[in-house]
Amino acid sequence: MDHVLLPPSDQTFTRYQDLIKLHTGIYLPPHKKTLLHSRLSKRLFASAMASYDDYFELLVSSAGKNELKAALELVTTNETYFFREPAHFDFMKDLLDCQPRTGERYRVWSAASSSGEEAYSLAMVLQSHCSKPWELLASDINQTVITDAKKGIYLNQRTSMIPQEFLNKYCRKGVGEFEGYLRVAPELRNRVQFDTLNLMGQLKGLGKFDIIFIRNVMIYFDDETRGSILRKLSKHLKPSGWLFVSHSESLHGVSDDYYSIKPSIYRLAAYRDEHKI
Repeated sequence: MDHVLLPPSDQTFTRYQDLIKLHTGIYLPPHKKTLLHSRLSKRLFASAMASYDDYFELLVSSAGKNELKAALELVTTNETYFFREPAHFDFMKDLLDCQPRTGERYRVWSAASSSGEEAYSLAMVLQSHCSKPWELLASDINQTVITDAKKGIYLNQRTSMIPQEFLNKYCRKGVGEFEGYLRVAPELRNRVQFDTLNLMGQLKGLGKFDIIFIRNVMIYFDDETRGSILRKLSKHLKPSGWLFVSHSESLHGVSDDYYSIKPSIYRLAAYRDEHKI
């Protein structure tokens, strides 16, 4: 008879919660136990583990470093799509249209870029509306999705929100074995710097940015972790810079480093104080 893999017990799930938070800062609430089971079950079979307790012991052992990396990547992968929450991109277009044509290079950071749709959406806006040299950093804790994002290949149904003018300029339709897919044009792909980065770790050498997008990720952190990450990000935002979070997220009661311009769009509190806004 085939072995039936039972979901983790509540006590075992708590151990996984602590392990995931320790390494990623992400808090997996109790209702996510089914998600953990569905995403890790194949890894248990591949590792010949009979239970989630046995698998946990592997993950925390010296021999399980690679397996831990694989497990964390599976648990932290999130679905996304191009031009998600389009009001943010419209706001950014207006910002860029008002920028002077000279001055410092315009720098943007997609700090939780997942599989790259947000980063390439930002790149399309920058290429079309930024009149000065620009650069774009896209980072994520998950090395696998970063590797895929560099390829810039997406199923057509993931691209339905891309404006037609951007589709024509910056995207190529797949043919033959790639029919049903779209690929971001190389002249745009080459403008995005993708990197693996853990927001819980040291954020050295990044410099300062005009815009930071940190969307649809802080909902997975508790308030203490959110506050810690936001303090780090404030050190990498130019004095007049802008921070974008998801419309489902708020910094109210979490950080005093920022003030709200409108829901989900923030600036540094020091900038408001200096300009007496």
